[in-house]
Amino acid sequence: MTTAHHTLTTQATDVAIDTSCRLLRLPTMRAQAAEIIGRAEREGMSYAVFLAELLMAECEDRDRRRSERRIRAAKFPREKYLRDFDYSANPNIDPAVVNNLATCDWVKNGYPLCLIGDSGTGKSHLLIALGTAAAMAGYRVRYITAAALVNELVEAADDKQLGKTIARYGRVDLLCIDELCYLELDRRGGEMLFQVLTEREEKNSIAAASNEAFTGWSSTFSDPRLCTAIVDRLTFNATIIETGTQSYRLAHSKAKQGMNDEKPS
Repeated sequence: MTTAHHTLTTQATDVAIDTSCRLLRLPTMRAQAAEIIGRAEREGMSYAVFLAELLMAECEDRDRRRSERRIRAAKFPREKYLRDFDYSANPNIDPAVVNNLATCDWVKNGYPLCLIGDSGTGKSHLLIALGTAAAMAGYRVRYITAAALVNELVEAADDKQLGKTIARYGRVDLLCIDELCYLELDRRGGEMLFQVLTEREEKNSIAAASNEAFTGWSSTFSDPRLCTAIVDRLTFNATIIETGTQSYRLAHSKAKQGMNDEKPS
Protein backbone atom coordinates (compact mmCIF):
# COMPACT_ATOMS: atom_id res chain seq x y z
CA MET A 1 0.00 0.00 0.00
CA THR A 2 1.49 3.33 -1.03
CA THR A 3 0.91 6.70 0.60
CA ALA A 4 0.39 9.66 -1.67
CA HIS A 5 2.61 12.63 -0.82
CA HIS A 6 1.22 16.02 -1.72
CA THR A 7 3.96 18.59 -2.14
CA LEU A 8 2.53 22.00 -1.37
CA THR A 9 3.96 25.11 -2.96
CA THR A 10 5.41 27.69 -0.56
CA GLN A 11 2.39 29.91 -1.05
CA ALA A 12 -0.06 27.03 -0.48
CA THR A 13 1.86 26.03 2.66
CA ASP A 14 1.61 29.58 4.03
CA VAL A 15 -2.12 29.64 3.32
CA ALA A 16 -2.61 26.20 4.92
CA ILE A 17 -0.74 27.26 8.11
CA ASP A 18 -2.66 30.52 8.30
CA THR A 19 -6.07 28.88 7.78
CA SER A 20 -5.35 25.98 10.16
CA CYS A 21 -4.17 28.32 12.93
CA ARG A 22 -7.28 30.41 12.50
CA LEU A 23 -9.59 27.38 12.62
CA LEU A 24 -7.79 25.93 15.64
CA ARG A 25 -7.72 29.36 17.35
CA LEU A 26 -3.95 29.59 17.65
CA PRO A 27 -3.42 33.33 17.06
CA THR A 28 0.17 33.46 18.35
CA MET A 29 1.30 30.51 16.24
CA ARG A 30 -0.39 32.17 13.28
CA ALA A 31 1.36 35.48 13.95
CA GLN A 32 4.81 34.01 14.67
CA ALA A 33 4.89 31.04 12.24
CA ALA A 34 6.77 32.83 9.45
CA GLU A 35 9.40 34.21 11.85
CA ILE A 36 9.98 30.86 13.61
CA ILE A 37 10.04 28.94 10.28
CA GLY A 38 12.72 31.37 9.02
CA ARG A 39 14.77 30.89 12.21
CA ALA A 40 14.36 27.10 12.01
CA GLU A 41 15.71 27.10 8.45
CA ARG A 42 18.64 29.40 9.31
CA GLU A 43 19.61 27.52 12.49
CA GLY A 44 18.89 24.00 11.19
CA MET A 45 16.40 23.24 13.98
CA SER A 46 15.07 19.71 14.27
CA TYR A 47 11.34 19.24 13.65
CA ALA A 48 10.83 18.61 17.38
CA VAL A 49 12.59 21.83 18.44
CA PHE A 50 10.70 23.83 15.80
CA LEU A 51 7.35 22.42 16.99
CA ALA A 52 8.27 23.06 20.65
CA GLU A 53 9.16 26.70 19.85
CA LEU A 54 5.80 27.28 18.17
CA LEU A 55 3.80 25.58 20.93
CA MET A 56 5.68 27.39 23.73
CA ALA A 57 5.06 30.75 22.04
CA GLU A 58 1.31 30.00 21.95
CA CYS A 59 1.24 28.84 25.59
CA GLU A 60 3.20 31.86 26.88
CA ASP A 61 0.98 34.26 25.01
CA ARG A 62 -2.17 32.55 26.29
CA ASP A 63 -0.86 32.87 29.86
CA ARG A 64 -0.16 36.55 29.29
CA ARG A 65 -3.64 37.17 27.84
CA ARG A 66 -5.28 35.28 30.73
CA SER A 67 -3.33 37.40 33.24
CA GLU A 68 -4.39 40.57 31.45
CA ARG A 69 -8.04 39.43 31.56
CA ARG A 70 -7.81 38.69 35.30
CA ILE A 71 -6.19 42.07 35.96
CA ARG A 72 -8.97 43.83 33.99
CA ALA A 73 -11.63 41.81 35.85
CA ALA A 74 -10.14 42.93 39.19
CA LYS A 75 -11.09 46.56 38.34
CA PHE A 76 -8.03 48.17 39.88
CA PRO A 77 -8.31 51.99 39.72
CA ARG A 78 -4.73 52.34 38.41
CA GLU A 79 -1.68 50.23 37.59
CA LYS A 80 0.68 49.53 40.49
CA TYR A 81 3.45 46.94 40.62
CA LEU A 82 5.67 45.68 43.45
CA ARG A 83 8.80 46.38 41.37
CA ASP A 84 7.93 50.11 41.47
CA PHE A 85 7.53 50.32 45.25
CA ASP A 86 10.06 52.66 46.88
CA TYR A 87 11.16 51.01 50.14
CA SER A 88 13.68 53.77 50.83
CA ALA A 89 10.78 56.25 51.07
CA ASN A 90 9.09 54.21 53.81
CA PRO A 91 11.48 52.31 56.13
CA ASN A 92 8.46 50.94 58.10
CA ILE A 93 7.82 48.43 55.33
CA ASP A 94 10.02 45.32 55.36
CA PRO A 95 10.84 44.19 51.79
CA ALA A 96 11.21 40.58 53.03
CA VAL A 97 7.58 40.55 54.25
CA VAL A 98 6.32 41.98 50.95
CA ASN A 99 8.46 39.54 48.91
CA ASN A 100 6.99 36.69 50.94
CA LEU A 101 3.47 37.98 50.20
CA ALA A 102 4.37 38.18 46.50
CA THR A 103 4.59 34.35 46.42
CA CYS A 104 0.78 34.40 46.97
CA ASP A 105 0.91 31.53 49.49
CA TRP A 106 -1.37 33.57 51.76
CA VAL A 107 -3.96 33.72 48.94
CA LYS A 108 -3.63 29.98 48.36
CA ASN A 109 -4.27 29.40 52.10
CA GLY A 110 -7.15 31.92 52.30
CA TYR A 111 -5.37 34.13 54.87
CA PRO A 112 -6.11 37.86 55.33
CA LEU A 113 -3.78 40.83 54.90
CA CYS A 114 -4.20 44.17 56.68
CA LEU A 115 -2.40 47.36 55.66
CA ILE A 116 -2.73 50.03 58.33
CA GLY A 117 -1.31 53.54 58.10
CA ASP A 118 -1.91 57.17 57.21
CA SER A 119 -2.65 58.48 53.74
CA GLY A 120 0.36 58.62 51.42
CA THR A 121 2.30 55.83 53.16
CA GLY A 122 1.96 53.27 50.35
CA LYS A 123 -1.07 51.22 51.48
CA SER A 124 -3.01 51.42 48.24
CA HIS A 125 0.13 50.86 46.16
CA LEU A 126 0.85 47.64 48.05
CA LEU A 127 -2.82 46.58 47.99
CA ILE A 128 -3.10 47.00 44.20
CA ALA A 129 0.39 45.61 43.50
CA LEU A 130 -0.17 42.47 45.61
CA GLY A 131 -3.62 42.05 44.03
CA THR A 132 -2.00 42.33 40.59
CA ALA A 133 0.63 39.75 41.57
CA ALA A 134 -2.17 37.37 42.63
CA ALA A 135 -4.03 37.91 39.34
CA MET A 136 -0.83 37.19 37.41
CA ALA A 137 -0.37 34.01 39.47
CA GLY A 138 -3.76 32.74 38.31
CA TYR A 139 -6.07 33.86 41.12
CA ARG A 140 -9.41 35.64 40.64
CA VAL A 141 -9.12 39.07 42.26
CA ARG A 142 -11.54 41.96 42.84
CA TYR A 143 -10.66 45.44 44.09
CA ILE A 144 -13.26 47.78 45.58
CA THR A 145 -13.40 50.57 48.16
CA ALA A 146 -15.32 49.85 51.36
CA ALA A 147 -17.85 52.63 50.61
CA ALA A 148 -18.51 51.33 47.06
CA LEU A 149 -18.92 47.78 48.37
CA VAL A 150 -21.42 48.81 51.05
CA ASN A 151 -23.36 50.95 48.53
CA GLU A 152 -23.52 47.96 46.17
CA LEU A 153 -24.73 45.69 48.97
CA VAL A 154 -27.43 48.18 50.06
CA GLU A 155 -28.67 48.51 46.46
CA ALA A 156 -28.63 44.71 46.08
CA ALA A 157 -30.68 44.33 49.29
CA ASP A 158 -33.23 46.86 48.02
CA ASP A 159 -33.47 44.86 44.77
CA LYS A 160 -33.71 41.57 46.70
CA GLN A 161 -30.35 40.48 45.21
CA LEU A 162 -28.26 40.59 48.41
CA GLY A 163 -27.64 36.83 48.65
CA LYS A 164 -26.49 36.68 45.02
CA THR A 165 -24.18 39.69 45.44
CA ILE A 166 -22.62 38.33 48.65
CA ALA A 167 -22.08 34.97 46.92
CA ARG A 168 -20.36 36.73 43.99
CA TYR A 169 -17.97 38.51 46.36
CA GLY A 170 -17.49 35.23 48.20
CA ARG A 171 -16.28 33.41 45.09
CA VAL A 172 -13.23 35.47 44.13
CA ASP A 173 -9.92 34.16 45.50
CA LEU A 174 -8.79 37.57 46.77
CA LEU A 175 -11.02 40.52 47.67
CA CYS A 176 -9.08 43.79 48.05
CA ILE A 177 -11.01 46.32 50.15
CA ASP A 178 -9.48 49.80 50.09
CA GLU A 179 -10.28 52.82 52.26
CA LEU A 180 -11.81 50.78 55.07
CA CYS A 181 -12.88 53.04 57.97
CA TYR A 182 -12.57 56.25 55.92
CA LEU A 183 -16.31 56.76 56.33
CA GLU A 184 -18.66 55.97 59.18
CA LEU A 185 -21.09 53.18 58.30
CA ASP A 186 -24.58 52.83 59.65
CA ARG A 187 -25.51 49.59 61.37
CA ARG A 188 -27.11 48.12 58.23
CA GLY A 189 -24.04 48.85 56.08
CA GLY A 190 -21.71 47.44 58.72
CA GLU A 191 -23.75 44.25 59.02
CA MET A 192 -23.75 43.72 55.25
CA LEU A 193 -19.99 44.17 55.09
CA PHE A 194 -19.70 41.65 57.92
CA GLN A 195 -21.78 39.17 55.87
CA VAL A 196 -19.26 39.41 53.01
CA LEU A 197 -16.39 38.79 55.45
CA THR A 198 -18.22 35.82 56.96
CA GLU A 199 -18.91 34.37 53.50
CA ARG A 200 -15.16 34.38 52.84
CA GLU A 201 -13.94 33.38 56.30
CA GLU A 202 -11.11 30.81 56.30
CA LYS A 203 -11.88 30.01 52.62
CA ASN A 204 -10.79 32.97 50.51
CA SER A 205 -8.43 35.85 51.22
CA ILE A 206 -9.25 39.43 52.03
CA ALA A 207 -6.71 42.26 51.80
CA ALA A 208 -7.87 45.43 53.55
CA ALA A 209 -6.23 48.85 53.65
CA SER A 210 -7.20 51.35 56.35
CA ASN A 211 -5.90 54.71 57.57
CA GLU A 212 -7.26 53.90 61.03
CA ALA A 213 -5.59 51.72 63.67
CA PHE A 214 -7.79 48.82 64.85
CA THR A 215 -8.50 50.68 68.10
CA GLY A 216 -10.20 53.45 66.08
CA TRP A 217 -12.48 51.18 64.06
CA SER A 218 -15.29 51.66 66.59
CA SER A 219 -15.94 55.11 65.04
CA THR A 220 -16.77 53.38 61.73
CA PHE A 221 -18.67 50.42 63.17
CA SER A 222 -20.87 51.87 65.90
CA ASP A 223 -21.95 48.49 67.32
CA PRO A 224 -19.04 47.34 69.57
CA ARG A 225 -19.78 43.63 69.10
CA LEU A 226 -19.94 44.01 65.31
CA CYS A 227 -16.68 45.99 65.36
CA THR A 228 -14.94 43.28 67.42
CA ALA A 229 -16.24 40.55 65.09
CA ILE A 230 -15.02 42.41 61.98
CA VAL A 231 -11.55 43.01 63.46
CA ASP A 232 -11.47 39.34 64.47
CA ARG A 233 -12.36 38.19 60.92
CA LEU A 234 -9.69 40.39 59.36
CA THR A 235 -6.86 39.62 61.79
CA PHE A 236 -7.14 35.85 62.35
CA ASN A 237 -4.08 34.28 60.64
CA ALA A 238 -3.44 37.69 59.05
CA THR A 239 -0.27 39.42 57.95
CA ILE A 240 -0.48 42.95 59.36
CA ILE A 241 1.70 45.66 57.83
CA GLU A 242 1.80 49.04 59.56
CA THR A 243 2.88 51.61 56.99
CA GLY A 244 3.27 54.39 59.57
CA THR A 245 2.25 58.02 59.72
CA GLN A 246 4.80 59.82 57.52
CA SER A 247 3.30 60.55 54.10
CA TYR A 248 6.06 60.01 51.55
CA ARG A 249 3.72 61.42 48.88
CA LEU A 250 3.66 64.67 50.83
CA ALA A 251 7.42 64.53 51.46
CA HIS A 252 8.02 63.88 47.74
CA SER A 253 5.80 66.84 46.78
CA LYS A 254 7.59 69.11 49.27
CA ALA A 255 11.00 68.00 48.02
CA LYS A 256 9.91 68.65 44.44
CA GLN A 257 8.54 72.06 45.44
CA GLY A 258 11.83 72.85 47.20
CA MET A 259 13.80 71.98 44.07
CA ASN A 260 11.55 74.21 41.98
CA ASP A 261 11.97 77.07 44.46
CA GLU A 262 15.75 76.76 44.26
CA LYS A 263 15.78 77.05 40.46
CA PRO A 264 16.83 80.53 39.28
CA SER A 265 13.96 82.40 37.69
